[in-house]
Amino acid sequence: MACEATAYARAGLVGNPSDGYFGKTISFVIRDFAAKVSLYESPEVQVMPSMQDRSQYASIRDLAEDVKSNGYYGGIRLMKASIKRFLHYCDAHEIELEDKNFSVRYRSTIPRRLGMAGSSALVTATMRCLMEYYDVEIPKPLLANLILSVETEELGISAGLQDRVIQVYEGAVFMDFDRETMAAQGHGNYEELDTRQLPKIFIAYQIDLGEGSEVFHNNVKQRWEAGDPDILQAMDDFAGYAQAARDLIVAGRGAEIGPLLDANFDRRKSIFKLDPRNVAMVEHARSVGAHAKFAGSGGAIVGVYEDEAMYTRLVEVMRGAKIAVFKPVIED
Repeated sequence: MACEATAYARAGLVGNPSDGYFGKTISFVIRDFAAKVSLYESPEVQVMPSMQDRSQYASIRDLAEDVKSNGYYGGIRLMKASIKRFLHYCDAHEIELEDKNFSVRYRSTIPRRLGMAGSSALVTATMRCLMEYYDVEIPKPLLANLILSVETEELGISAGLQDRVIQVYEGAVFMDFDRETMAAQGHGNYEELDTRQLPKIFIAYQIDLGEGSEVFHNNVKQRWEAGDPDILQAMDDFAGYAQAARDLIVAGRGAEIGPLLDANFDRRKSIFKLDPRNVAMVEHARSVGAHAKFAGSGGAIVGVYEDEAMYTRLVEVMRGAKIAVFKPVIED
């Protein structure tokens, strides 16, 4: 038996980073980039490396460039952790797995270290393959939790549910991570939105720019846990922007959410230490009248524009700054 699964890149439209702080967010998948995992039966369990896991280089400079693009870790650890957590879930739920082994390999077109959720996409695709291979069903809300646990509990990576929820549900989703709701049911409330009601959206990123979430998130988590009033208020503010955007989209007024993206970015800038090059991308977008914010943890931005004339100006401005711009494919 052989199977293959896909998980897409994502962008946080509004509300992030409050997903890790009992807030609210809206996110959507970017089908232009994806992680694909293939799994097939074999005598032993084998996790196959890809180019992102190589340890042989043509030169010392080649090694340095690879680390700059892909970081120090490839996908092998994510896949191993995914397999372990899948087994743990099945044991905990008394799900008997068929006695058979497999080989698994991956490939990904999601740009690394740009805040497009490439790591969680690989975990999501791996989980989908394992579920199909062993004929195991996991409800979507619980699957998102399981995927998050791979990084937070197995690998000690700081992360929130937003990426995992949208990669499980796909399309566009409004997520409410209210503390009491999370405690009562073990997950947030997730509302799938009509993507036809979204505004005109663009994604932009500078190819040679990127910093991992572990760099970007600074000490905000520690300040939040310590009850820092400014951080607590900021997370409430982010959640409010997401709720307001959701209400506009549901009311058929998605084209009006642009100022909420601006407010989201400005508030984020007030509590995080941001890379000036990331800030510059947002400023370039604003210079032509568009609205924009970080798509994730830095390196890529998401924004909205009014019409094709504005998009053309946006592309011209970004091209001059060596920034790639495209209109994301959200639905098939």
